[in-house]
Amino acid sequence: MDDVRLRRGVIVPASELEVRAARSGGPGGQSVNTTSSKVELRWSVADSRALSEAQRARLLDRLAPRLTTDGVLILQGSEHKSQHRNREAVVARFRAVVGEALEPPTPRRRTRPSRSAKQRRLQNKRHRGEVKRLRKPPEA
Repeated sequence: MDDVRLRRGVIVPASELEVRAARSGGPGGQSVNTTSSKVELRWSVADSRALSEAQRARLLDRLAPRLTTDGVLILQGSEHKSQHRNREAVVARFRAVVGEALEPPTPRRRTRPSRSAKQRRLQNKRHRGEVKRLRKPPEA
């Protein structure tokens, strides 16, 4: 397997990726019982030398629900009949998931509501209050 290039110039060496094949429960008919077409990719985010400390912290934070307690990302693919296509699919998903998590968050730009937006909001509040007031029974 080759090194995997991600966004932001990060290259994950093939030595850090553990790829295993197992028997799949997916499509394939009777051959499912005899061929190992499911592919499982494991990558230890916590131990990776390809990441800077800031990138590692960002990945550990953003991928936390997908990581094991040891900080290992596990991806599986069994949507195709062949092991080769499943491996390609898992690597593509790995690129997408990790690449997206590596993107720094866009800074929030503070905005103010316009004067007309404020007036519209207050007018709508008045209108809703009036509608609710009219629902009440008249006071005797």
